[in-house]
Amino acid sequence: MSLVIGTDPVPLEMDGDGVVRVGGTRVTLDTVVTAFQQGATAEEIVQQFPALMLADVYAAITFYLRRRDEVEAYLDEGKRQAETLRERHESRLDRDGIRQRLLARRSADR
Repeated sequence: MSLVIGTDPVPLEMDGDGVVRVGGTRVTLDTVVTAFQQGATAEEIVQQFPALMLADVYAAITFYLRRRDEVEAYLDEGKRQAETLRERHESRLDRDGIRQRLLARRSADR
């Protein structure tokens, strides 16, 4: 009996928004890497996200460990984009106006 050694494809896909997802699921690479960085094992990650297959989590972690600089740059860019989007939304939000409208609505309902 001989063992065929080959390379399985990495179970990562980039969606239309540029977000990397693991194993054909909605779980992001960011989520898996963050859980791993916080000390979760691959088995614990699968328990938290049952849509994932254990082999896919190990492959995602391996991808991260072999390409740490690239993945960290991808994660940092995602954080920058999220912060920019948050700031843009907050700048459009008139907090005082919302509070006044909610209080006026509350008074009108009584």
